Amino acid sequence: MKILIVEDEDLAVKKLQKALSGVDVSSQVVGVTDSIKATAEWLQQHPAPDLILMDIELADGQSFEIFNLVEVKSPVIFTTSYDEYALKAFKVNSVDYLLKPIQKEELQAAMDKYKKLQSSYNNNKSGDAGLSIDNLVKELQRKLQPKEYRKRFLVKQAQKLVSIEVDDIAYFYSDGRLNFFKTTDNKKFVVDYTMDELEEMLDAEKYFRISRAFYVSIGCIDQIHDYFGNRLMLHLVPAVDKEALVSREKVTEFKKWMGK
Repeated sequence: MKILIVEDEDLAVKKLQKALSGVDVSSQVVGVTDSIKATAEWLQQHPAPDLILMDIELADGQSFEIFNLVEVKSPVIFTTSYDEYALKAFKVNSVDYLLKPIQKEELQAAMDKYKKLQSSYNNNKSGDAGLSIDNLVKELQRKLQPKEYRKRFLVKQAQKLVSIEVDDIAYFYSDGRLNFFKTTDNKKFVVDYTMDELEEMLDAEKYFRISRAFYVSIGCIDQIHDYFGNRLMLHLVPAVDKEALVSREKVTEFKKWMGK
């Protein structure tokens, strides 16, 4: 089995080579590249290897860029330091991943998986074997790239429009058919988005949806009290003219968020 290693740390390369010799005596490392550019050039100048072990973070950027520069005809096992839960969806078909530091047992499992999927990968002309490697790489790239959150809202104030920074918003709430937010200096505005839409726009580190009708910032919570029905009541600053209750199903998650 001919293998290309894409890795910019010499020690990591040596560990991978040692681990490979221990799990598959037939494996042969035919090349080692340490950057996006070098990898693209290698793939253009050499026959496609049977397998590529590819680090996600390289010195000149994320290795996903390689797929934009050259056609990758080989199955890929990514190596990464990213959190396992961010990547668990990608243990499918011909794409796998290994968390650093790479353990021999995990490499063995990935290699075994590759061998089982090798025929289906080679025969995947019509897509019957599942998602293509290109689609998986694009989805993986989307998952790992930092999400852009809303920075400001354009709202009406009397006869004019004003821009309000998200960091200046204490909380959002629903009152009948309209949604509002209050700023930290106690100004109230109508916001033209649903609560579900706001949930996609706001940074979950700073804002938490305590119920269907309330979205609060970490900085606006002054006091937390137990409330009947296994709920919590929040005292917010500035004050709000309705009860800010953490729904029962949100209490555990809310406490974890507050304790981060």
